[in-house]
Formats: sequence, structure tokens, C-alpha cells
Amino acid sequence: MTISGFTFVKNATKLYFPAKQSILSILPIVDEFVVVIGKGDEDDKTEEVIQSINSDKIKIIHSEWNTESYPANTIFAQQTDLAKEACSGDWLFYLQSDEAIHEKWLPTIKNACQKYLDNKKVDGFIFKYKHLWGDYEHYQLNHFWYDREIRIIRNDKKIHSWKDAQSFRKFETFDYTFEAYHQQAGEKLNVIELPCEVFHYGFVRPPYLMKKKTTSNERTYFGSNSQQQNQQQSDLFDYGPLNKVHKFDQEHPEAMADWIADFHWADQLRHTGVRAGHAQDKIKYRIVSWFENTFVGKQLWGFQNYKIVGKLKK
Repeated sequence: MTISGFTFVKNATKLYFPAKQSILSILPIVDEFVVVIGKGDEDDKTEEVIQSINSDKIKIIHSEWNTESYPANTIFAQQTDLAKEACSGDWLFYLQSDEAIHEKWLPTIKNACQKYLDNKKVDGFIFKYKHLWGDYEHYQLNHFWYDREIRIIRNDKKIHSWKDAQSFRKFETFDYTFEAYHQQAGEKLNVIELPCEVFHYGFVRPPYLMKKKTTSNERTYFGSNSQQQNQQQSDLFDYGPLNKVHKFDQEHPEAMADWIADFHWADQLRHTGVRAGHAQDKIKYRIVSWFENTFVGKQLWGFQNYKIVGKLKK
């Protein structure tokens, strides 16, 4: 049995993506790790950082983002598939470059891949999610945020990146053009739920870089003259009052240690005051989240982009 890791990334050093740390978090259990590096700004050092891993498992593919052919973040799916198609493993382990896995879960993940290798009814595995927010001591436990997602898939040509590269589905034929991409539903994958978590660090950045990253995403999604960009009111991202966000009391992955040690924006965060007006702050999400967290202990009525056919216990 072989496992390939894969991801795509662009301007990681300029937009504060822990791409190296993300790769290192699962490198011990993969036989190769395919990284598609998009052509970034002249002063970006993404490739240099990836090369510093100094592992013969790393396979780099260079690309250029064609956002005219792949608009509205379909470029994310196209770049993900570009990395996927270069993988040779039986199982393909996808981590976005702001995600990491705790080392304690690596044996469980590898054993699960071995256990279901010959069970062709299983297309992949889903992981639980922890979305860190603002710093490394808070996370979003809110109905707005997806609480599980597919991160390991079988090496099947019919499986493609889906919905802005958040997940995967199976297609008999596949078309990346914007109109087709957002109309073709595809087939949900049959997955095993693992008792493992993905730590998502995409919303843990210095406020000025968080604003820069969201602006960059808007350019990719809406184009360079988007109304959203023209409405920017501040150069700093407001995370809102952290006393209204759940405390994170778990250990972070060892691979993230040096990244976390660089935390330097505590004085730019606030812990009290009014909410910042983010999507998760809407009344409907707050009410549903309160009910889920108080009485149920899990997310209800959330969208599921998969069919759970089994659960692996701890």
C-alpha cells in the first residue's frame, strides 16, 4: 500500500500560509508529496521554503493560474486536480496549505488506509475539523463552519476536486468551465469517518495579512474590480471579540511549533466589545450553534458532501 500527499499553493510566504509545516505534519506516513506551486509575486519565497524540507519525497510541479479560464475560484479546484493527477499512491491525502494533522493520529490514519485498501466500496475518509481563529488559543464552534470534510481519497480518475477545492466528488465526465462546474452535481463519495482532526489555521494570521489574504481571494473570485474590494474600510482584519469564541485547549501538531512561536500580534486582537459582523455572527447561526453546543454536542442539519458508510473508533 502506498499513500501520496498532495496540495497546491501560491504566494505562501507573502500571505502567511504554513505550507512547509502542513506538509511536514503528514510527511512521515506518505510515500511522496506532490506540491503544485503557482507562479507568485517576484518577492515570494514559496518554492525556497518547500525545498528547505529537504526530502526526496517532495515532488514540485510549477503552474500559472489562469483565472480567465477558471474564474470564481474554480482555479483552486483545477490546481488541486493538477496535483492529484500527478500522484501515484493507492490513497491520496489532501491537505490545504493552511491545514495540519497532529502526529498522534498518523498511525490511526495509516492503519485505516491499509484496512480499507481492498474494499472498493470505500472511496475515502473524512476528518473532523477545528477552525482556529485569531490566535492559537481560540477556534470556531459554530454552525456556519463545516465540521467534517474529505481529506483522503482513493486514486480514482473519476474523483475530482469540488466546490472551490473544499472537497471531492465523483464524475463520469468533468468540465471546469464556470457554468458547467457549478451545475454538475456529481456523485457523493462513500467515506469512513476517522476519529482524527484537521487543524485549520487559515484564520490565524496577523490582521494586516489576514486582510491581504481575504482581498487576494476576492480578486481571484470576483475579479480585480470587485465591489467587495472597493468597500474595504480598513487595512486590518477585525477578528471580533475573542471572549465570544471557544477556547482551544488541545495540543498543536509538533510540525507547527516554530510557526506558532512566531505569534506576534496579540496586541492587535481584542477580547471584548461588539461583534465584527462576520458570517458566523448572524443571529441564525448563533441560535443554531447555541442549541447544538448546549444540548446536542454535534452539528445538526449541516450540509454533508459525502455518504458515511462506516466509522473507525479510537
